[in-house]
Amino acid sequence: MYKASIQVTLRPSILDPQGKTTHHALENLGFETVERVRMGKYVEMWIDANTKEGAEEVARSACEQLMANPVMEDFSIHVEEAAPENAE
Repeated sequence: MYKASIQVTLRPSILDPQGKTTHHALENLGFETVERVRMGKYVEMWIDANTKEGAEEVARSACEQLMANPVMEDFSIHVEEAAPENAE
């Protein structure tokens, strides 16, 4: 069993209105040192595969087909071994 931690972020050239709104709210709360905010998604996926490489391929395929919009988003994947009971 493997756990894939996936981060999906907007490409740098894509405007991020949610990040801009969050940045403005942080400024209003007094977080003056925050210069920029970009929002994204974090996904954890438990994969029953024989190898780490096999689990990474499943995660990559899922991202390419469903989890990330290839026109607007980039994604990164980190795969590690995980015990099946932690897959809740």
